[in-house]
Amino acid sequence: MITRIEKSSALLSLLLLQVAHTQVLQPGEPGPGDEFSDAIEDNSFFIEEAYNQGPGVVQHIFSGTFFGPPQKEVILGFTQEWPVGSQDHQFSFTVPYYLLNSNTFSGIGDVLVNYRYQLCSSDDWAALAPRVSIVLPTGSFGKVLGRGVVGAQVNLPASKRLAEHLVAHANVGATMMPGVKATNAAGAEVKRTLTFINVGGSVIVLVSANLNIMLEAVENFLGEIGTTGDIEGTTVTILSPGMRYAIDVDQLQIVPGIAVPIVFSEGARRAGMFLYLSFEHPF
Repeated sequence: MITRIEKSSALLSLLLLQVAHTQVLQPGEPGPGDEFSDAIEDNSFFIEEAYNQGPGVVQHIFSGTFFGPPQKEVILGFTQEWPVGSQDHQFSFTVPYYLLNSNTFSGIGDVLVNYRYQLCSSDDWAALAPRVSIVLPTGSFGKVLGRGVVGAQVNLPASKRLAEHLVAHANVGATMMPGVKATNAAGAEVKRTLTFINVGGSVIVLVSANLNIMLEAVENFLGEIGTTGDIEGTTVTILSPGMRYAIDVDQLQIVPGIAVPIVFSEGARRAGMFLYLSFEHPF
């Protein structure tokens, strides 16, 4: 069987990897397709948006996901994004910090280094921005904070402004971790390639140019090494209502947000809290 801590580590890793990023339109910029007014362009918290950072604009993103008793589990994350030359190319990194099993295990997790290409913009039928990421083995394998191997992740986000007050997003992606070590019930070491698949979508209601209400849904298909040494599959579903608000201070844009992720897995249900804070400014 897959241990609870392994499941927690996998789940919290997915929560971090799925934390998307906010880009707020500057005053005077055209909205998607030019026919709509300005709005926060986009960010869901667990669904990745398909809009790269604008030229000359950097973003710093802080997030925290919290689950309460019977075992407290926390994941903190920091992401920084830069455009590379133009809005077509974007570089970013994500650093996680875990507190698992009521703080029994804590430390930095596996770091992601990301590249995204703006394949289609909001002027097209839909925005598309495929991403490729390298997963670096910076997390402690012994504490179940990391996999102990270099991995890869791909994700394809699509975003479309459906109406003046409505935006939709969709994601499909996969993570591959080759040669992950484990010990089976007989005490023998085994190595397996773990694959995670994620699909999901979100609907954003643009209450105003600065206030958004959102509903997100993500289906995760996980693979972990069981006691027999074989891959055991688990499905984890996340349903998350939330909201965010953009605050403009001269050229600095601050976006706080909050959500209540509800996680369904193997007949069990857990509700947590997600907090988000981003700062975006010229550089």
